[in-house]
Amino acid sequence: MRDVTAALDELPPYHYPLPPGDMLIANLEKVMARARAIATTDAPMPVDGLKLLSPVANPSKIIGAPVNYRKGGEDAAAIAAAMSIGLFLKANSSLAGPADGIALRMMERQIDYEVELAVIVGTQGSDIPRSEALKYVAGYAVALDITPHGKEERSLRKSCETYSVVGPWLVTADEIPDPGNLDLQLEVNGELRQKGNTRQMIRDVAALIEYASSFYTLYPGDIFLSGTPAGAGPVRPGDELVASVEKIGTMRVSVRAFTN
Repeated sequence: MRDVTAALDELPPYHYPLPPGDMLIANLEKVMARARAIATTDAPMPVDGLKLLSPVANPSKIIGAPVNYRKGGEDAAAIAAAMSIGLFLKANSSLAGPADGIALRMMERQIDYEVELAVIVGTQGSDIPRSEALKYVAGYAVALDITPHGKEERSLRKSCETYSVVGPWLVTADEIPDPGNLDLQLEVNGELRQKGNTRQMIRDVAALIEYASSFYTLYPGDIFLSGTPAGAGPVRPGDELVASVEKIGTMRVSVRAFTN
């Protein structure tokens, strides 16, 4: 790890009204070029002990993909039913980084963990064809989508603060040319609970971008939580979640009860 904070000087000045999207992601190429130059002379530092926040600070949207993994043996009708559900939005205030941890509300209900591939949009676009969709991706991260059970709409239940954990960093799209074949897994207190591969997705990354952009414009920094494989289950205060995605890394997230 190297401290390249000075690369943020490449961000242009902004004035009200601010443009939609995340300023860093919108200018990622310039910032990365400066960061690479700084890194050649900056001394390395250990990752341990650093407070890792979400690699995206200000998305205009967090987009969830429910029931997006095949569990094995589904027929065409079951997949079509899953496709018909569409997508949902989570409040931006639900976004957190690994160091923030997860603060559970409504603990009288079952609250589930879900490990997911996070897809970060890099370029503004609308009505994006599938064939061009991956060109709009800035990068990828590991995500935890925390899900209280209940009858309310997903967008309400899943929008509590810290219920969208993204990290431990962003891996740029050029490092992952094929997001459709990545192993992902989740351990809870050292026990493996979820294990899958993104090739099990019903709507893959390109299809998610194509579908979402047919409804609304995507902006730099928008985050897709792309769905979770089988094995989601209850999470409780005191748990430690260790979520991993191949070619991205691993993040450790502690769970606690919410307090004012």
